[in-house]
Amino acid sequence: MHRLRTTVARLRPAVAAHTAQSISQPRPLVVKGGLRTFQPLRCLSASVASEPFLNATSSNYVEEMYYAWLENPKNVHKSWDIFFRNANAGVPPGMAYQSPPPLSGTAQGLASVQTLVGAQPNMEKLVADHLAVHSLIRAYQVRGHHIAKLDPLDISCVDFDDAPCAVGFQNVGFYGLAESDLDKVFRLPTTTFIGGTESTLPLREIIRRLELAYCQHIGVEFMFINDVEQCQWIRQKFETPGIMQFSPEEKRTLLGRMIRSTRFEEFLQRKWSSEKRFGLEGCESLIPALKTIIDKSSQSGVESVIMGMPHRGRLNVLANVIRKELEQIFCQFDSKLEAADEGSGDVKYHLGMYHKRMNRVSDKYITLSLMANPSHLEAVDPVVQGKTKAEQFYCGDIEGKRVMSILLHGDAAFAGQGIVYETFHLSDLPSYTTHGTIHVVVNNQIGFTTDPRMARSSPYPTDVARVVNAPIFHVNADDPEAVMYVCNVAAEWRNTFHKDVVVDLVCYRRNGHNEMDEPMFTQPLMYKQIKKQKGVLQKFVEKLTAEGVVTTQKYEEEVARYDKICEEAYTRSKDEKILHIKHWLDSPWPGFFTLEGQPKNMSCPSTGITEEELKHIGNIAASVPVEDFTIHGGLSRILKGRGNMVSQRVCDWALGEYMAFGSLLKEGIHVRLSGQDVERGTFSHRHHVLHDQNVDKRICIPMNYISPDQAPYTVCNSSLSEYGVLGFELGFAMASPNALVLWEAQFGDFHNTAQCIIDQFISSGQAKWVRQNGIVLLLPHGMEGMGPEHSSARPERFLQMCNDDPEVLPKLSDDFAMRQLHDCNWIVVNCSTPANYFHVLRRQILQPFRKPLIIFTPKSLLRHPEAKSSFDDMLPGTHFKRVIPDDGPAAASPEKVKRVIFCSGKVYYELTRERKNRGLDSEVAVIRIEQLSPFPFDLVRNETDRYPNADLLWCQEEHKNQGYYDYVKPRIRTTINRTRPVGYAGREPAAAPATGNKQTHLMELQRFLDTAFDV
Repeated sequence: MHRLRTTVARLRPAVAAHTAQSISQPRPLVVKGGLRTFQPLRCLSASVASEPFLNATSSNYVEEMYYAWLENPKNVHKSWDIFFRNANAGVPPGMAYQSPPPLSGTAQGLASVQTLVGAQPNMEKLVADHLAVHSLIRAYQVRGHHIAKLDPLDISCVDFDDAPCAVGFQNVGFYGLAESDLDKVFRLPTTTFIGGTESTLPLREIIRRLELAYCQHIGVEFMFINDVEQCQWIRQKFETPGIMQFSPEEKRTLLGRMIRSTRFEEFLQRKWSSEKRFGLEGCESLIPALKTIIDKSSQSGVESVIMGMPHRGRLNVLANVIRKELEQIFCQFDSKLEAADEGSGDVKYHLGMYHKRMNRVSDKYITLSLMANPSHLEAVDPVVQGKTKAEQFYCGDIEGKRVMSILLHGDAAFAGQGIVYETFHLSDLPSYTTHGTIHVVVNNQIGFTTDPRMARSSPYPTDVARVVNAPIFHVNADDPEAVMYVCNVAAEWRNTFHKDVVVDLVCYRRNGHNEMDEPMFTQPLMYKQIKKQKGVLQKFVEKLTAEGVVTTQKYEEEVARYDKICEEAYTRSKDEKILHIKHWLDSPWPGFFTLEGQPKNMSCPSTGITEEELKHIGNIAASVPVEDFTIHGGLSRILKGRGNMVSQRVCDWALGEYMAFGSLLKEGIHVRLSGQDVERGTFSHRHHVLHDQNVDKRICIPMNYISPDQAPYTVCNSSLSEYGVLGFELGFAMASPNALVLWEAQFGDFHNTAQCIIDQFISSGQAKWVRQNGIVLLLPHGMEGMGPEHSSARPERFLQMCNDDPEVLPKLSDDFAMRQLHDCNWIVVNCSTPANYFHVLRRQILQPFRKPLIIFTPKSLLRHPEAKSSFDDMLPGTHFKRVIPDDGPAAASPEKVKRVIFCSGKVYYELTRERKNRGLDSEVAVIRIEQLSPFPFDLVRNETDRYPNADLLWCQEEHKNQGYYDYVKPRIRTTINRTRPVGYAGREPAAAPATGNKQTHLMELQRFLDTAFDV
């Protein structure tokens, strides 16, 4: 390293600081054939001209080639070999160069040090100046965006720690150059395109072109990308002279889009000046930006675009990008509008839309979907990605060429919301990638009232995107042509590399957080400047008029035409008396419902399957259907045990799940299971992916060998993210009703970091957005003495959000159970047998509608000897049991029963064991409520009527202020018309969900068992 420092310092005295920095972080060399070789050497010619080949090499290349030369002199060109030998021998840098031997091979070899002394007295200055110019070019590529004119208000508080940018005419001295060098001609490196067809340029012209490329209204961040091809692609798009030119027709199209964007907001302001609409004023160029991305993508073959965005500008996007009928938007402002559909609905700036229309630029049909989402600004990000992945999956788009996603963000939320980071980290994972997302940041340079100095620690709000090497294009949103250009480049990037890209529209917010807000309270200086700011449309019209692209008359005619469209739609909107929220549906399921949006029937067939199917699927689960595949010895024992269960006609929890998945796959239903460690199962019970013990990355998924024409089974370990991955799976489940999509928490407790998705999308999604969803949440739950963090899936939270009334006994009818399921917001179950788990999974698909399903799954029951089910419980004619009655001696003599214990889940096995030990089998009945919500009023009433002389008790292993007690007690009392009290047996109230002390756990268990059987 010392020799390297010495050599390079001698070679480049004028850029020694830059050298030291690059040496401290050396770039890795490509390993080939056991040696580090230097790829860029291909740019060196065998016949080096009179100037050194340093002319075509950046300063960092010297270091890399020196490393390569140290390993083997043959790794570098002969001329470099001579150079480094002489430099190591002590020859001054300006004297170390020697022309390479001619191709005839008549050279005498290396010249001696003595003959080189004094040979080329100006070489040191020549080499240093060229290296300085190359460093200057690189500085523009790396840091040009620091001084780009990005802020339309010219008050940007982007903080670069006051570090000198070292670019521009005034800073050439930083590189050892003088003002007298500005007119000297320098050879350009191969890592720039500013020369166009020229290979040399005067320094003055080099700087001028770099200023045009990197320091005007576009700032480009890309030099952190570690892919040479991608960097060169971006350089070409921004450095090539004259590349940012548009034809008069393109400019007129852009003007038309700016008119629509601006006049739409002005129309809403005139008609509803006191209404919140979260308008786009200050970033009107967003509309042509999105339309440019869609146009370019459609030309590249994209057929479907799924979008997610916060509320700012949503109405404008719906009107001018998605092309929703204006009267449907305007009627939303009518306070007398009545709701026609069930559910609570949502405010207009949260709703979505689905529309297929012709794209006039590409002359192709394109489907646009804007996802509905809550005020949790970035929560929709993974949902959009999941829906995009599902659409790609179902249409066989394995490269993302037909379906893509666009995500819009606010600057404060993009920097502050952790879900943005989680979503970015899904972007390149095999089971989650959507092959590139275009992110558009509406950078108002302020949050609600918080300026960036208080809102983030990074200079830009977009710095989080650098974690996945996404290029970031900052652009002044008051320059519509610059916006259009970067959006074209972003769309081309996504189509070329299928990687994420960010467009940062640096703009401002002309009004406050909403139209009723007063921003001068907290940002007086900014809003004084905004009040002086001329509108972007006005500036753009003046520019095009001066260029002769459009006349004032033509512009005014276009404005009048669009204003007339809005007025006519406003008139029609007054005829809308009823709000049909289905007009705002973002994920329709054609053919699944009737035309009125109702289920085609209200019945569910038997969820059982034939014995032949059970045995076939069970044998697959017990086998390795791939030849020459070596599995782990412990896994061989597990598979053998499965085979034994099949021969005995029983199944445990894992095999019951296998039966459910396999039977649905055989019926053409795609099954997708995702979450942390789901392939093996956190508790090592599932083993759906087998790994060859001798061949790296060779796997086998037996579930995909059930039938030749089966649907595919997707099982994928996720990143260590709950919020992002659950949102992704929710979006995946939106795409089609004919798929079973499951997310499993590693432990049930861990769902709480995804609470936003559960609260805002899963629990209330149908009520707000008429959006049915059949996602399944598997939440391992149960007190095992393992401490508070791995015990409770917090059933009380899910039950509290159920929409059934505890004090109203529903009208009982023949289709009562199905009606309950149809009317509920989600289904909550806690199965105690593998057969019931099997049935509830199959019912999720066979029922004629879709509801989220919450399953509290077991841990110790996975291997409990009593937690097994006979094949008889899974045959045709069998169903999911909402309530499992007592089938022992107590049921034979119900009039003698003194106590009925209602319970759910694992505690049943502890209760029956204790009952047997105490000899109370005929005095105490234990009844399992398997489906907690919607509550099975009818079956619970049957059980209470059967035991008229018994006390009623609810028993749970959870603490009294947790679990199911507060939910089930009032419903049981409603069922019996409050004629009998309902007692409680369980742990006392506590702050933590479980103790971490094993002895305390056992003492608590025995205490509530004593209470339960104190008869």
